[in-house]
Amino acid sequence: MANLFRFLFAGVVAGGATMVARSYLEQKPPGAPALWERTNHRGETISLLAGPAVTAGMTAGALVGGAGVSGAIASLGGGAFGLHDDLAEDTSVRTKGLKGHLGALAQGELTTGGLKVLGIGATAFVSSCGLNLPRKGRNAFDIVVDTALIAGTANFINLLDLRPGRAIKFVGASATLLAMAGANATAGALVGTCAGIARNDLSEQDMLGDGGANAFGALLGHTFAARGSRPVRIVGLGAIVALTLASEKVSFSKVIAQTPWLNRIDMLGRRAPVTTESN
Repeated sequence: MANLFRFLFAGVVAGGATMVARSYLEQKPPGAPALWERTNHRGETISLLAGPAVTAGMTAGALVGGAGVSGAIASLGGGAFGLHDDLAEDTSVRTKGLKGHLGALAQGELTTGGLKVLGIGATAFVSSCGLNLPRKGRNAFDIVVDTALIAGTANFINLLDLRPGRAIKFVGASATLLAMAGANATAGALVGTCAGIARNDLSEQDMLGDGGANAFGALLGHTFAARGSRPVRIVGLGAIVALTLASEKVSFSKVIAQTPWLNRIDMLGRRAPVTTESN
């Protein structure tokens, strides 16, 4: 009963904070309103305000739910550096994918995406150190694994955020499974945040952007790292790395569209797709 209460309490706080933050940002968007406008796959104008809203919601839920400062650092790091990439990216010379950003870094060019990679990696490391300090039997190797897991999951959820609701469905389902495994409070924060932004995301009023997707992924990775044994975390990290490498060659959207059961889940709650959709 206590675990269920913690799950629900963290979820209510996170969901409520997400909706309050989104409403406040709608009324008083930082900077010019056009700064937050983007064009989606339909050619329609939608808002990036979901990104800072979900970051605020998850951070609040993480703090009250037991993830503490370590979880807050993970979600804030993902949200802040992702949002910077959303707002400051030079789209005229856009460098795509993790491979592209790392390649630019190797040539001495720091893109906004490259800064995001470095920034999320750094905050993931700090978060991982905080996660490992109170845990007996965990050492430098665990910190490396957890850092990679937090940062890698942040990037992976961003790869999913190509269609409305896709990222939050994955995060919500994963968090529910983690709750069943005992990660109740932080999982509740993730589920509550998903619920708090679901209407705006599925209706295509908002998009998570890098800010929202990276924040979701970082806290999801943190939750998995906090709960999983060393072998489980290594397997999880291997899966994230494999999927990230696959994304450089394979379109997740095409795979989902060509797999009936995945497509049904992907379309749940969404508007009908445009006939020219190809990505």
